[in-house]
Amino acid sequence: MALTKTDIVEQIAEKNDFSPTEAKDVLEELIEIIKSTLASGEDLMISGFGKFQVNEKQPRKGRNPATGNSMVLAKRRVVTFKCAGKLKDRINGEN
Repeated sequence: MALTKTDIVEQIAEKNDFSPTEAKDVLEELIEIIKSTLASGEDLMISGFGKFQVNEKQPRKGRNPATGNSMVLAKRRVVTFKCAGKLKDRINGEN
C-alpha cells in the first residue's frame, strides 16, 4: 500500500503537535515550493534524501500503439530523481 498525502498530514500533525489543518497547510506549501522550483527548471536537492533534476528530452520518433502510425514526439522536460547514498543505505538495511 502506498503512503498517501493524508497519511503524511496525519504523521506531521502527530509528531509536531500540529492540528490537521496546520499540518496540511505545511505539506501543501512544501509541495508548492517543490513544484514551482522544478517548473522553473531548477534542480532540487534535499540532503540525505536525494536530488530532483529537470532534464530536456529531444524530439523523437514514436508510434501510436492503437493505429501503428508513425509520429514525432515533441521535445519535453521530465523530472528525474536520484536518491542520496544515505537513503539508498537505509532502503537496503545498511545503517
